[in-house]
Amino acid sequence: MRFTFPTLTDTIVFKTELYATFEKGKLIGHLREDPMRMYIAVITTMLAALSMLLANGLAQTPQKSSTLTIAGHPGEARLLLVNGKSYIDIEELARLTQGTLSFKSNQTTLTLPTSNRDVPALVPHANAGFSRAFIQASIEEVSVIREWQIAIVKAVGTNSPVPVDWISAQQRQAEKNLALASAAATRDSDRGTYTMLSAELNHMQILSERYLAIRKQDGFISPDSFNSSSLEDQIMSCAQGIVSMTESHEFHDQPACH
Repeated sequence: MRFTFPTLTDTIVFKTELYATFEKGKLIGHLREDPMRMYIAVITTMLAALSMLLANGLAQTPQKSSTLTIAGHPGEARLLLVNGKSYIDIEELARLTQGTLSFKSNQTTLTLPTSNRDVPALVPHANAGFSRAFIQASIEEVSVIREWQIAIVKAVGTNSPVPVDWISAQQRQAEKNLALASAAATRDSDRGTYTMLSAELNHMQILSERYLAIRKQDGFISPDSFNSSSLEDQIMSCAQGIVSMTESHEFHDQPACH
């Protein structure tokens, strides 16, 4: 649409005003010319009309739109984008979520379904299972402790002493592996198993210190005097339980590790 504005000469510039005066005892109406006031009035009217036309044109301009989907619910709903903000029809939202609308006074309530069939399947807990680095560190820790235990038990049974340097080296390696397991423990299962690994190392140190103390005192150690079968069984059961967990990737508390 094209607008052509009239010039001053094309516009009616004479505004007539009726005012009354008395002349010879009679009320007589007069016309008075006021070109400037008439010109301003015409221009003002034209500008108002132009503003209305522009506003009407903008109102008819289609707004941008997109669609909304909700995870776990089929279908989609139309979104209107107006001035950078997204709007959705409340009835469309209720349809999409299979909810119900209720109206009371000036309040609208949207009730969402809560039954199990309407709830989307839960994503498996990201903190379940064991991290790969922790499993590796745990297996290495258990291997060092088991080797350490077998050497002491064999030494007692055959009366062949285990070198103190070798025992010290096993202990340092076990402490190093435990530190690696601690650094790799990023999940709840890792941290729970780390506590049991720490207890397992503590039990092994008690067994080793008992062996060294008797050997230093008597020189000869008989299986009867060592008397550590219950502690040996506890260390072995704890190690087996930890290995079983790492193979199944499922955390279970191991009473023998406490």
